[in-house]
Amino acid sequence: MKPESINVNVKFMHPVWDEHDLEYATSHSVGLDLRACFDQEYLEIGPGERRTIGTGIAIDVREPGVAGFLYSRSGLGTKEGLTVSQGVGVIDPDYRGEIKVSLLNTSGEKRRIRRGQRIAQLVFKTCYQASISAVEELTGTERGAGGFGHTGKH
Repeated sequence: MKPESINVNVKFMHPVWDEHDLEYATSHSVGLDLRACFDQEYLEIGPGERRTIGTGIAIDVREPGVAGFLYSRSGLGTKEGLTVSQGVGVIDPDYRGEIKVSLLNTSGEKRRIRRGQRIAQLVFKTCYQASISAVEELTGTERGAGGFGHTGKH
């Protein structure tokens, strides 16, 4: 079953996109591959270093209650140690600036990002805003306030 689609307007802001399409890799992919957009041939990221890289696009999600989320590309993270530095990036529905990706080099070696290289993926998800109510007590549960590892290892 193919995923549902939503309407998103995209503004291309860098010539990298003259050479590449913004499209899903397969008919069942849910992440759009975003590319590194800079003018030089490559950028280097040292071990443990973070680098913010423009993607050369801005978006306008045309569906209410939908936001964009930036995730690491599995191959780039696993093979090169380059991951989205904050884990997941959130693109709020009202943001209209260039999408930028903060990459973290988790490897022990210097890594190079080539101009136009796929560096992250953009996934759209339905989101909710909470109605906040201050209370004196929360409802009880079986778990209660048990934290990390509270439910066991197995």
